[in-house]
Formats: sequence, C-alpha cells, structure tokens
Amino acid sequence: MTAYFELKAAGREFVWTLKSADHDVILTSEPYQTHESALNAIASAKKGAVDDKRYDRRASKDGKFYFVLLAPNGRGVGKSEPYKTRAALESGIQSMKKNAPQALFKDLSEE
Repeated sequence: MTAYFELKAAGREFVWTLKSADHDVILTSEPYQTHESALNAIASAKKGAVDDKRYDRRASKDGKFYFVLLAPNGRGVGKSEPYKTRAALESGIQSMKKNAPQALFKDLSEE
C-alpha cells in the first residue's frame, strides 16, 4: 500500500489529508471553497513536496512543532500534525517529501 490524498466535503467546503500507508495523517489542508481548488492544491502539494523551501517550520505555544507546506505564492496549502520534538518534525517533512509526489487519490467528497 502507498500513501494517499483523501478529499472530503466539509459542509460547503472541501478539505483533504495526506495519509501514510499506515493511515497516519501527514498533512491536512486548509478548507477550499470548490472541488477544483482543492484538486489544484493537491497537485501543488504533490509538486512542491520535494522542495525544502516550501516548508515553514513552526513551534506552537504549547512547545510542539509543526510545519506548513507553502504554495509558490507563499500561502499555506496544508498543516502537519503536531510533533513533540524538532527531530520528529524533520522526520515528518521527510515523510511528506517521500510520500506526496506518488501518493494515490481518494475522492470521498461525493459520498
């Protein structure tokens, strides 16, 4: 099994997650107003995942670490799950770089 993007409808918006082969969440998208814009963001995530400059590494107020994947225009495409350590954060980024480009796609937005 391989990693996969999973697209769901959330009310009138669309949200996707990138999940590992083990079904762990790697990245969760921002909400998108249209199905097409969500699909475009997935394409951007797949293409940009290998570029280290697209990762904005951050720390939350509670001392956990996370990253935001940026689009070429600098806007956030999605946010990672929180990590306890910087090393775990870097491991999450490596997982994103490895898995996103060839990830499968599951459209659950019409179910």
